[in-house]
Amino acid sequence: MRGAKQLSGKRRSGVDPTRLEIFKNLFHSVAEEMGAGLRRSAFSPNIKERRDYSCAVYDGDGEVLAMGDHMPVHLGSMPASVAAARRALALGPGEIAILNDPFAGGTHLPDVTLVMPVYLGSEKRPQFYVANRAHHADIGGALAGSMGPAREIYQEGLRIPPVKLYEGGRRNDGVLAMFLANVRTPAEREGDLSAQVAACRIGERRLREIVGRYGAAETQRYAGHLLEYSAEMMRGALAELPAGSYSAEDYLDGDGVSGKALRIAVRVRIGKRAAEVDFSGSAAQCAGNVNAVEAITISAVYYVFRCLLGEEVPATSGLLRPIRVHAPTGTIVNARPPAAVAGGNVETSQRIVDTLLRALARVAPARIPAASQGTMNNLTVGGLDPRNANAPFAYYETIAGGMGARPGLDGASAIHTHMTNSWNTPVEVLEQVYPVRVRAYRIRSGSGGAGEYRGGDGIVRELELLAPAQAGLLCDRRERGPYGLRGGKDGAPGKNAQIRSGRARALPGKCVVEGFAGDILRIETPGGGGWGRERRKKKTGA
Repeated sequence: MRGAKQLSGKRRSGVDPTRLEIFKNLFHSVAEEMGAGLRRSAFSPNIKERRDYSCAVYDGDGEVLAMGDHMPVHLGSMPASVAAARRALALGPGEIAILNDPFAGGTHLPDVTLVMPVYLGSEKRPQFYVANRAHHADIGGALAGSMGPAREIYQEGLRIPPVKLYEGGRRNDGVLAMFLANVRTPAEREGDLSAQVAACRIGERRLREIVGRYGAAETQRYAGHLLEYSAEMMRGALAELPAGSYSAEDYLDGDGVSGKALRIAVRVRIGKRAAEVDFSGSAAQCAGNVNAVEAITISAVYYVFRCLLGEEVPATSGLLRPIRVHAPTGTIVNARPPAAVAGGNVETSQRIVDTLLRALARVAPARIPAASQGTMNNLTVGGLDPRNANAPFAYYETIAGGMGARPGLDGASAIHTHMTNSWNTPVEVLEQVYPVRVRAYRIRSGSGGAGEYRGGDGIVRELELLAPAQAGLLCDRRERGPYGLRGGKDGAPGKNAQIRSGRARALPGKCVVEGFAGDILRIETPGGGGWGRERRKKKTGA
């Protein structure tokens, strides 16, 4: 009812709520169609099967108008890349910027972003922008897959500031050649980049069609109304929460360099129609690669507060207008160069969400779930494929786990949660494309935390190497399990192992291993936390 009341108020100010809904869905459909085109034309299983990509539509000032139902960690941070491209480049009609620099709005180096302006008629400035971000299975660096332990960003792969991939409507072959010369799988990378370019052009065409039907003035007017409507919906949601200051902390297992746990602290101050999120007290940036850049932290905040609203609310940048984020520079939530950051995107983002939800559980205990697995269980495998004339291969996947139990409902098992929304790689595709065999893929029964409502279970995934390969693991929640809430028990921590000749050797959460043909990598993912105290079963007599 809150949304209906606010729409009625908008009607009194001259905004047609029906028209507002039409434009919300029009812009969203553009982002969704961009994503469908990207997925269908991509080369890599990482994008085609796992769907590790995101697309969005922006107004002429770089404000988000719509996001596809893709990857939260991408979508909340991509506006910073659009802003970086707009600052660095004067993008003309038909031109496309490429970038992946985490310190210029990116997340980590494998996530490559394309930004394209949309001009209407003879205007001298873009009226819209379209952008997409896709995780490339290799971007160079010391380890195949570009996700291994590192102490500097220079070790993680090719770092691209905002540059023009297309200039004057034509591809910049020099930029492309530099990109392809620094990766292990250039043909696959070029194919995925071409799919990203095609997605941008789909977005441009569809926006032109919308303007052709409704006119530029009305389209831009309702774009502005959507931004303000989203902001007003967030203000309304915040107004319903009890005012006050709520704090929480959680920890990463470590950074892969030292065994020291890394603290993430947050204080959420709720006002009448606004909020402040302060990460002061979080650990200093570390030597390993779990540092998060500011865009990641803002993305996690966006995601958590977005979850307080219904699905009908437009996912625009207006949602952040009532929220102020303070992430101290030089900390694990706002690292400075040359920090390594590959794990900040995939692991630290998850822990930021866990910490924020723990704080909000004190504000809205009947709405907040226990902690989900809190890791993406990143696995990279790379080497030479003997089935393909010893051509280099690089594979990357994230592995699902248990969802935290919710008030009134058990957590789901074997599912990606929070900042990731990817799928699994089907066994048939994995075995066809790479020299590996899937030996096990099953639910890790009993790994979810007990409680009135049980946490979801993780999974067990075993990959047998059919050729010598280098494997990298970037995982968390191996030392302590995801927390339960309201008396619920913690979920089981994850486990990793390398099995050779029948003998298992435990592996840490963050490591690189050299594997022989016949070796098996076993990843057991965490279960979700339980919610509420477990009720004792009544004894029944004969």
